[in-house]
Amino acid sequence: MARTSLTVEHIARIEGHGNVSLSIEDGAVKSVEMNIVEPARLFESMARGRVFDDVPAIASRICGICSSSHVVTDILAIESALGVTVTDRTHALRELLVYGSYLQNHATHLFVFAAPDYVGEPSIFPLSQTDPDLFQGALGIKALGNELCCAVGGRSVHPITAVVGGFTAEPKARRFSELADKLEQSLAFACKTVDLFRTFPVPSLATGGEMLAQFQPGAYPVCTSPVMELVRDGVRFDASCYQDYLEEYSQPHSAALFARVRATGLPFMTGALARINASWDNLTQTARVAAAKAGLRPPEYNPFMNNVAQAVELVDALERCAALCRRLAEPDGFEGSSAPVSYRVHAGHGVGYTEAPRGALIHDLTLDDQGRVTSASITTPTGMNLANLEADIELLARQLLEQGVAEDDLRLQVEKLIRAYDPCLSCSVH
Repeated sequence: MARTSLTVEHIARIEGHGNVSLSIEDGAVKSVEMNIVEPARLFESMARGRVFDDVPAIASRICGICSSSHVVTDILAIESALGVTVTDRTHALRELLVYGSYLQNHATHLFVFAAPDYVGEPSIFPLSQTDPDLFQGALGIKALGNELCCAVGGRSVHPITAVVGGFTAEPKARRFSELADKLEQSLAFACKTVDLFRTFPVPSLATGGEMLAQFQPGAYPVCTSPVMELVRDGVRFDASCYQDYLEEYSQPHSAALFARVRATGLPFMTGALARINASWDNLTQTARVAAAKAGLRPPEYNPFMNNVAQAVELVDALERCAALCRRLAEPDGFEGSSAPVSYRVHAGHGVGYTEAPRGALIHDLTLDDQGRVTSASITTPTGMNLANLEADIELLARQLLEQGVAEDDLRLQVEKLIRAYDPCLSCSVH
């Protein structure tokens, strides 16, 4: 009986530290383990006992890329607990803040982490010589995301202007107009990014798991809806009831919790591909055309296509944010002020739910009558994705072994799949 193992230690070009191990017996995959080796970072414990308005700043430190998403999600949980209703203008600014992190994350992932796999380079840096326009364009999108987050949130990471009930400051009308111009000018490069990633060959693979994304009729929601959708089954539910539909569980080989659908036990995938499957009809026209040209049409269940989906979301985000900035520059563009509304502190429980760049993000907080946090739970996209990623690695490995691929190619394809998921292992052990 021939036995072997394939281990990739310290997987490169992802955020955080982890390994993957495959056990192979007589040419068949017996087990796959994503070993998340980072220690627990205890952010939920840090939140307990704190006054509620300290907590978003703490939660934002979970991640340097999606810190805006953590802030907005935490604020939504607090507002749910306290019964706070904010203005349309505040909603628009929060959407801009979250989309700024999309520009930051997707540009970094696509060009720094994923693209080298397909152009035969060990990193993005050789592209500065072989394709300087591509290199500068990639840096430009990332810089624009930084600029948008800084303008709306007060700085490019760990925003400070977004608070419970609204914003402590916002850009002037002229600044919104300047941002709109820059966003529109970047659209052409984003469309070229979709065209580039559609040329990269990927294995034919269909995940067997579910897909989870935010749902809102007539919208492509990232922070404006409490409704979660299991896309393949068409099951929709309020995020406040997420524990009735989703469950976390531990694995002995992982410092991070895994997740599955409670009713079926199926793993699930969340992120750009899930969002496009859920809200295809509500992409901007330019993004939908770019996706169709790239061969990305729902239903699409190949996890490698998450790269193309992120490129499409760059197009969508730029066009959507430019329109938001144009409206915000108008005196009557949105009803109400973004200044924090008044509210009364009392005991309560609330769930905040947004679509972070990497997927669904849930913050669950309980406050006492003094507004101090008595319990906190955070469920991150990478934690949700881990079980489905393991299942997809096994599926891919079986397929490649049947084709008789060499071990080095098997190892590379497994790494490509992991990177296509865009995991942040540091977030998963929050």
